[in-house]
Amino acid sequence: MDVRIEIRRDIFTDNPKSICTTEGMAATAFRYSSGVEALRIENHRGYIVVLPFMGQIIWQAVLDGHDLTMKNMFDEPRQVDSIIDTYGCFMFHSGLLANGCPGPEDDYPLHGEMPCARMDSATLVVGMDHSQGNGYMEITGEYEYVKGFGSHYRASPSVRLGAYDSQMQIRMDVKNLGAMPMNLMYMMHMNYAYIPNGRFVDLQKGNTRVRESIPGHVKPTQEWRDYLQGLAREPEKFVHLDTPRFYDPEICFFMDGIEADSEGLAHFLLVHPDGGAFHTACNPQQFPHVTRWILHNGDQTVAAFALPATCEPEGYTAEKRKGNVIELGSGETRQFQVTTGYLDTEKTANIMARPVSS
Repeated sequence: MDVRIEIRRDIFTDNPKSICTTEGMAATAFRYSSGVEALRIENHRGYIVVLPFMGQIIWQAVLDGHDLTMKNMFDEPRQVDSIIDTYGCFMFHSGLLANGCPGPEDDYPLHGEMPCARMDSATLVVGMDHSQGNGYMEITGEYEYVKGFGSHYRASPSVRLGAYDSQMQIRMDVKNLGAMPMNLMYMMHMNYAYIPNGRFVDLQKGNTRVRESIPGHVKPTQEWRDYLQGLAREPEKFVHLDTPRFYDPEICFFMDGIEADSEGLAHFLLVHPDGGAFHTACNPQQFPHVTRWILHNGDQTVAAFALPATCEPEGYTAEKRKGNVIELGSGETRQFQVTTGYLDTEKTANIMARPVSS
């Protein structure tokens, strides 16, 4: 039987406090000097740090000795309203009413209202997955968004880590509590570490194109424009992370028409030179779009090899024109889930040996 522990803000202090220990796992509450509350969940393979009251951001993930998190300029999360002011986490929930980079006709913060949302509640769930014979800890939470004469929804994110797992399951459920339909644009924004000479492997077929529009925060050079034009002609040739000078400004790829395997999943990998890999699996019916985002400069390096989403990240107005904005009916719920983390060389080889969809 699962044990549920309510997480209250007053348990977080400057001194780490043990919340729960069980076979092979431990949960510790602490507070950063910025005042942001955090839960560290440890298992046999490493740990994750979750911000339970700040959008349920996963600030850091270290598994099998590999830090999965992008290089960034922030030593710790900051108490802010916009993700751009604390941009350095492993994962945040982008959306939900609007998503991505606002275009010239848009008026909303970068990546929407959800990333740094002040969560209403948080719970630590301790249980056993009997099908896997594996204990787990899961952080759940709820956030109610309501505006007079506006949208009204409940977001219920969660992240689960098993005692012996090097991958985690991340979920987001969204329910429209309003009487009228609402817009829904969602991306699970996982900012993976840049791996020099890493190799991209996408096991399912799909359509890939380079983003040729240039967001306002990108300042291109002519050399970069020339490189981008070459990628636009042959995006399939971008396989290895071997020319970092061309990844500043950033490079983005958009994927759609993604097929699923026999289990209904699409698999994306960033394979390391030693044979291990970062891995993300998602359901293309939940996530019909996937973005790949690469950046390498002196301040930030990131190889977000798979950002599953309901839309592309070009802003509300642009995505509305494309027909990529979901209309969520009154009382309707949408559920999203990914499995993501690190695979050792054996598991990477096993995943890559699976039959590729035809």
